[in-house]
Amino acid sequence: MISGVQPEVFLFALKFTAMGGVRMSKISPEKKAVVAELTEQLKSAKGVVLTSYKGLTVAQDTELRRELRAAGVSYHVVKNTMMHLAADAAGMNEIDEHLAGTTAFAFSAEDAVAPAKVICGFIKKNKLDESELLTVKVGAIEGQVVGVKEVKALAELPSREELIAKMLGSMNAPISNTVGVLQGVIRKAVYVLEAIREQKASA
Repeated sequence: MISGVQPEVFLFALKFTAMGGVRMSKISPEKKAVVAELTEQLKSAKGVVLTSYKGLTVAQDTELRRELRAAGVSYHVVKNTMMHLAADAAGMNEIDEHLAGTTAFAFSAEDAVAPAKVICGFIKKNKLDESELLTVKVGAIEGQVVGVKEVKALAELPSREELIAKMLGSMNAPISNTVGVLQGVIRKAVYVLEAIREQKASA
């Protein structure tokens, strides 16, 4: 086994290779349509988060979907083979190594922060980190694939609606309040961008 590679990822790769990979010419028209739709969603999304869900209750899954929908985030379960083809077609093949086990796909075409914020917030609120019933696999910001660390950092940034509300609220306050809001957002944004830069440099 290759050092540093998770066992389930290694086994998935072996199985995928043994099957000769999955070629678009070998799949049905219906599945081609699914891949085409996933590819377009990846390309057009400002924010993407892929998760592993191993044992969410029906109530938890329903609540998560409700929160994502309220934030304007689309969310659905995907097959790893379909996501593999879509990620490659979208030029985001760094996603491939994370496609093992269960995979759900959350994305927003409007808000880069919303998918990470809702999912990370839901995990924290329900203490799912300990049980690993719901975990972040990987994310992407406007086509740039990022790791779990960057997704969690992104979740700390204010969403578009929160930022607008903060700015509107500070308009009637002393100028120092407005400056404080901006500085806080800038600090968090710089941290996320620096983390992404470091990840790209080490790739």
